[in-house]
Amino acid sequence: MKIQESGENYLETILILQNKNGYVRSIDVANYLDFTKASVSRAMSILKEAGYLTMEPNGNLVLTELGRTKAGSVYERHTLIAQFLEMTLGVSSDIALQDSCRIEHIISEESFDRIKQYTREHSRDGGAE
Repeated sequence: MKIQESGENYLETILILQNKNGYVRSIDVANYLDFTKASVSRAMSILKEAGYLTMEPNGNLVLTELGRTKAGSVYERHTLIAQFLEMTLGVSSDIALQDSCRIEHIISEESFDRIKQYTREHSRDGGAE
């Protein structure tokens, strides 16, 4: 199932907060994105129905395997595109992060793969991971 840009942003936010705090609740997502709790609750219901996350009895949001895969993909696009914009084009860090947040949702797989390849080949450490 294809999800909208907003759904991808929610999944990415859950992943970021989960990695940072070890757990995530709807209120954490609302605070991080500066959205109302009602908006976040509705989005969480949609993502839950689509199989991207589950909600534990204590209110913690947990990404399913499908959700973690999608969130990881979106986050990778976000960080790599920002890195590319900074490293290759000299875009300031703040602007690169803002622009990458928009670009990550519409870029083709082919273009992203080329950016990924270029970034790895031209990184400061010679592409070593």
